[in-house]
Amino acid sequence: MAKTISSFELTLNERPPHRTLASWLYGELRLAILEGRLESGSRLPASRDFARQYGLSRGIVVSVFERLQSDGYVSCRVGSGTWVNRVQPAHPVRKPESTPPAYIRRVISGYTRPKPLAGIVATRGIRPFSMRDPDVTLFPSELWGRIAARCARNFRPWLQKTEDDGRGYRPLREAIAGYLASSRGVRCHADQVIIVSGVQQALDLLSRLLLKPGEPVWMEDPGYFGAMISFRNVRARIVPVPADEQGLSVSAGLKACPDAKGAYITPAHQFPLGMTMSLARRVALLSWASRQGAFVIEDDYDSEYRFTGPPVPALQSLDRNSNVILVGSFSKLLFPSLRIGYVVLPSSLADYFLAFRFRADFRNLNLDQSVLCDFITDGHLARHLRRMREVYAGRLAALIEGSKKYLNGLLEVSNVRAGLYTAGFLKNRMSSREAEQAALEHNVEAFALDRYRLRAADPRGLLLGFAAFDEAAIREGLVRLAAALGSRKARSQH
Repeated sequence: MAKTISSFELTLNERPPHRTLASWLYGELRLAILEGRLESGSRLPASRDFARQYGLSRGIVVSVFERLQSDGYVSCRVGSGTWVNRVQPAHPVRKPESTPPAYIRRVISGYTRPKPLAGIVATRGIRPFSMRDPDVTLFPSELWGRIAARCARNFRPWLQKTEDDGRGYRPLREAIAGYLASSRGVRCHADQVIIVSGVQQALDLLSRLLLKPGEPVWMEDPGYFGAMISFRNVRARIVPVPADEQGLSVSAGLKACPDAKGAYITPAHQFPLGMTMSLARRVALLSWASRQGAFVIEDDYDSEYRFTGPPVPALQSLDRNSNVILVGSFSKLLFPSLRIGYVVLPSSLADYFLAFRFRADFRNLNLDQSVLCDFITDGHLARHLRRMREVYAGRLAALIEGSKKYLNGLLEVSNVRAGLYTAGFLKNRMSSREAEQAALEHNVEAFALDRYRLRAADPRGLLLGFAAFDEAAIREGLVRLAAALGSRKARSQH
């Protein structure tokens, strides 16, 4: 049994006037143990400290501890203290059921009951072909640790309050602006960059700032579920716009809803299908946004990982009318627990976004921002990305070549050479969900493409992440996936 020191003060109910001190204290400690407020394996304070803490005589405390020991709730040993035993109550404590108060009834009457994002949220462990994480084993963690130690020892530069620290650590914002200018062609300065915890927080804040209930917004179909969540949270009207090999179809969007207030897109590497939005479509989208006075949220989630051809500039680099808002994150580039993202806003909107953000978060500085800043400015980010591009390019090539050997006639893997995942399209008449379930039964994690559709027909495919797996793991995963899809195909033919 793991043991911990209970150094906090335990909250005790007021003693009724008719109960003795010993009876009251015994009942309170017994109830705390049964309810789990005093966890098994935790150590109670010494009797002398306990008595002083609660204004009791030590004799009463000692007698209560002895009674708890005789009843099996604690173990007392001279020199080692009093420890809580593992106890199963004969009659588990039940919380009283009552009618929710009026404000809760108002909330739940206006929303459908939330459903778990099965298959989308993280599951325990990692198995092929999970697409959630990069390969964190190749991240230079020792280097990151040395930078963190240096920043922690010299904290004044990043800890001191500045007039614009609501935007985030200014040197980091300057580093991000320079990085985006060189790698993505983005035209911005540090005051247009606001640090957030990640893309999801950015989408949540932008949705609440830019949209009112019932207002229409274009969204790629199929598209990113996180954007769906943010738009639905503000009760905006999502207008599904089909995406083809050239990206979001602007003509289809104009036909469906020409007066939409804005659009959300992933132009560099469409999520989830993977294609790059063509220049003609980009120009058409910007022309519509300019005429309509609409916003365009550009999610640049993994554009750094492009393995063939020249880098594709961000849509924001073509924008001349302040319609595009760029969002991005470092969690896919470095490691998932690094909760640092950014929003690049038009200059005229930045202060309004910041004022809106202040409603939830007054101060936006932390040690990780200082560490990331030095990681970028010292050249480590660029070196890490160059290394990981080579690694991931090799793993994607292994996945594509291996799929031709093991999945022929079952699944055709897209030839898009970018990102940390790729799409595969079923050739065995299975639906996306049937294939996902079959894969799970063979210990393979491959998300169904139809999880991301709004109105479109089932694309009949799976998403295969390759970044976190070496070539041997990829081959093993392909063999298991082939067995999964082949068994279901054979079953359906009988």
